[in-house]
Amino acid sequence: MDTKAFKRSLQQSEHYHRKGFGHEDEVMTVMNTEYQSSLIQKIRQNNYQWQQGNVTIRLAEAFGFCWGVERAVAMAYETRQHFPQERIWITNEIIHNPSVNQRLEEMNVGFIELVNGHKNFSVVEKGDVVILPAFGASVTEMQLLNDKGCTIVDTTCPWVSKVWNSVEKHKKRNHTSIIHGKYAHEETVATSSFAGIYLVVLNLEQAHYVCDYILNGGNKEEFLTKFKNSHSQGFDPDLDLQCLGIANQTTMLKSETEQIAKLFEGTILKKYGPTALNDHFMSFNTICDATQERQDAMLKLVEEKLDLMVVIGGFNSSNTTHLQEITVDKGIPSYHIDSETRIMLDNRIDHKPLNKDLEIQENWLPDGPIVVGITSGASTPDKVVEAVIERIFAAKQIAVTV
Repeated sequence: MDTKAFKRSLQQSEHYHRKGFGHEDEVMTVMNTEYQSSLIQKIRQNNYQWQQGNVTIRLAEAFGFCWGVERAVAMAYETRQHFPQERIWITNEIIHNPSVNQRLEEMNVGFIELVNGHKNFSVVEKGDVVILPAFGASVTEMQLLNDKGCTIVDTTCPWVSKVWNSVEKHKKRNHTSIIHGKYAHEETVATSSFAGIYLVVLNLEQAHYVCDYILNGGNKEEFLTKFKNSHSQGFDPDLDLQCLGIANQTTMLKSETEQIAKLFEGTILKKYGPTALNDHFMSFNTICDATQERQDAMLKLVEEKLDLMVVIGGFNSSNTTHLQEITVDKGIPSYHIDSETRIMLDNRIDHKPLNKDLEIQENWLPDGPIVVGITSGASTPDKVVEAVIERIFAAKQIAVTV
């Protein structure tokens, strides 16, 4: 399938919308009320620091809603306002934030459910309005919705679209797309649907394994078992690792994406020599600015003297998880929560340690003066960050005055 031609054709359809419906001012007023915070604004103005009693809060200098997320949520709100009577669906969570998704449910926006591991699009009928989330949607999903005669509202983040353009270029030159990401993540599923031949690598360890195979060969069956579900149909490591292009899930750890790109470039250079490098290797900068800014701010924050760190965001949020990784690598006690309700007033917290299930930590707030670092993923509203800060003060029996 010519995915580029299909996307161009879809974008020219009168049933496809990507720029909103002219209700921006009304929607932003509502969103500011529901998601913005006067306390967070004051903390920003106070050099990202706030002290009450013996608790000092240190905010990362970049956190929370990014432009792409805010745009997606605003378009979803606009869609409900523009189509007050129509049935509206979202192919997945609009963003990885429980409070935002719950708010859309309250606005009578339905979410396509998984049945036996597959999305159940049978509930969608001709004339229904379907929102594609910030992570995007696969070509197959878009084609299905288009064939059903749906109105499609596309909130895909432009940074994600930029990655799609990169893998289209790989495909045009018959290069295999090496995608740094999580193969089951919605964004990577969408990106791989635009690729020709592809292989998804989760981390630097997997990248080293692939590069060793490129240079030294290996057991093909073992390779395909290791990357089960992570490659295109009919993938052959003996044939499909000769010409490579690098892409990424935009929410992955920036430093690791850069390391993986350099590793593959060095491997191809060693295999084919400098004169043939451009024939065998392609790489474009597809690291999202917002993801990079939040990671850089986190790296700066963890250099300060912190007693503990609270990372706020959906538990299925990739960019939030990578912020948590930075803290863990630094050895700072860190707690990933998705809302203020995870903080209990008896000095317990229900949190998700890195790569583990939820667990309750007793006595998580030390006695005496403490400095608490706080950041949030790109899908977390300031209102949620405010509620977490207020809950921390309440747990320490300190009244918040603004």
